[in-house]
Formats: sequence, C-alpha cells, structure tokens
Amino acid sequence: MLNVAVKAARAAGAIINRAALDVEAVRISQKQVNDFVTEVDHASEKVIIDTLLTAYPDHGILAEESGSTHGAQNADCVWIIDPLDGTTNFIHGFPVYCVSIALAVRGKIEQAVVYDPTRNDLFTATKGRGAYLNERRIRVSKRTRLQECLISTGFPFRKGDNFNAYLQMMGDVMQRTAGLRRPGAAALDLAYVAAGYTDGFFETGLNVWDIAAGSLLITEAGGLVGNFTGEADFLEQKECMAGAPRIYGQLVSILGKYSKFAGAGDKAAVRQASAPGANEAAADLSADVQDEEGPGTSATPTEPKGDDAPF
Repeated sequence: MLNVAVKAARAAGAIINRAALDVEAVRISQKQVNDFVTEVDHASEKVIIDTLLTAYPDHGILAEESGSTHGAQNADCVWIIDPLDGTTNFIHGFPVYCVSIALAVRGKIEQAVVYDPTRNDLFTATKGRGAYLNERRIRVSKRTRLQECLISTGFPFRKGDNFNAYLQMMGDVMQRTAGLRRPGAAALDLAYVAAGYTDGFFETGLNVWDIAAGSLLITEAGGLVGNFTGEADFLEQKECMAGAPRIYGQLVSILGKYSKFAGAGDKAAVRQASAPGANEAAADLSADVQDEEGPGTSATPTEPKGDDAPF
C-alpha cells in the first residue's frame, strides 16, 4: 500500500513540476477569500485517485477538492489526499508545497506519504515501522529547552479567524523560542518536525487532509501530536500541535489556554486580551502610570528569565 501511495505521489509531483515551469499560465480560481484552487490541484488529485483506485477499487477516498465522491462508500480503508498543500505558495512561484497522502484503516492512520516535488524529498511512514526521508530513518529533534527551539506555524487567513488571538499565541511562543517560521504548507511543516528540522508546530483551522499523513510521520519519528491541550484525538478538531516529547509538553503549557477545549476562565482571559483595542488600552494605562510615577520609573516589574517569563 505504501508503494502504491508513493507511486501516486510521484505522479502528482511530476504534474506539479511541469506546471511550475510556467506558473503564470496556470488557471486559478478562488474557493473563498485567500483560499485558491488551480487546475494543477485538480489534475494532481485525479492522477492520485486513479492510481489508488486502480490498485484498490474497494477503498474509500477523502480528497480536498472532490471530497468523498470517489471510491467505495463506508469502506474500512480510506485514502486521505491533499493533492497540492501550499497552493498559494505554488501560484506565486514560492517553492514550498507538497503532495500529502494518508491511509486510514477504521479511522486510524496506518500509511503516510508527504512528497516535496521541488526538492524530490519523499517522507514516508508505516504504523509501527518508523518514519523515513528518502529511505533514511528520521527522528524528531533531541532539544529539550524551548528557548533553543525553532517552531513553525501557519497564519490565519480566513474570514472570521480571530487574528488578535493568533497574534497573542505567536507572541507567547516567539518570546520563549529561538524563532518562529511560517512556511505555508502544513503537511510539510509536520514532515519537518518529524525530520528534526524544526522542533515543534502549531496551527488552527486545519482540515484532516492537511495533517493526516504528517501526524503519522511525527509519531513514527518519536514525536507527539494532538490538539492545543495535548489530547491525541485531534484530526477533526481544527487545531493541531506537534513536537518532540519534551517540547510538546512545554507548548501545551503555553498554547493550552487558546484551545477550544480550554476551561472557561482561560477562554475569558484570551477573549479579553484579544478584544479590539486591548493592546492600545494597556499601553495607554502603562504610559499614564509612568507619568504619575515620574521620569526614570517603570510600572512593569523586572521579568523573570526563561520559560517562566510572563507573556
């Protein structure tokens, strides 16, 4: 099954690479604000589905562009496909995008392929047999201190996204890490955590086809993946966090309060802090207090160093 998935991913990658030679000629349409689909997405998805169903006609299909209209309905084995993750990058010629294919057996991910056609990087995993990059075994990073870590994320772009809350999240993480990156393709972000290129990842609003393959790469490489509170049942929850075990735990302590499953007190605090004008009001209050105390004084106490520093 993994070999068939690899064959499908490479066939899709060939279509993507040919189109990338003249990306300005690619026809583009818009599903919603800042959410694009191209003829390359559709052609890539078609060749993947044709390859998989030729080998396994009784399997089900769940694909980003065509949903579950192909394959057997109510099958135990369902292929979860993102034919071009990072479409916005692709249509700009920014070479960070990939093909993602996963096989779920009775709801559990058992096979995974993430293929980066621009670098010819092939990430694969089979449940219980480890994760590989170009047939070389990969493991998550060995770092244990969050302040030494590189974390990847995705920025909100959909109508209705809570931009202020996301800015808070990024601010919390940025102050405690060595850096925050936004490559723009979640499946590849997860593959990079599995390979140890980055130490952790978090994002909201993701669909199952964005994270299914990457999640198996993470666990087979020795990492952890779940929602922001650390729970492992996350595929349909539209929030995803991953990392090496020690880093994962530290991210939970930072991001848990932003989870849709957080306690009422945490949710209220996040809403209050992310309300429009909250940052400006806090700045004005700080300035007023400093004016009252006179020059050379500060209303802010000295911040503790390290992971215990407040955001």
